[in-house]
Amino acid sequence: MAESTIIKLNAQIRDEDKNPRQLRALGFVPATVYGKGMESKNIQICAHEFEMSTRNNRDAVFELVVGKEKFNVVIQELQKNYSTNQVLNIEFKLA
Repeated sequence: MAESTIIKLNAQIRDEDKNPRQLRALGFVPATVYGKGMESKNIQICAHEFEMSTRNNRDAVFELVVGKEKFNVVIQELQKNYSTNQVLNIEFKLA
């Protein structure tokens, strides 16, 4: 198998004023980043950017850029509405 590529994804700290349903209506996917030795971060990712970058490779390592911080992460859990194919929530774990 070919060496996995690192896919760059931009994210922002989640807008705490909006609930997940409101974020999705604005075109974002609510997500969480966690791992050993760090406090978990609630973030939001552009839904279209996420879909385009993960279309062929859900098992990739992602370079998640949140402001000035960068994290190498993998998808731990992906919640999806299978009737609409909409991504509802993503959990990223440090790689």
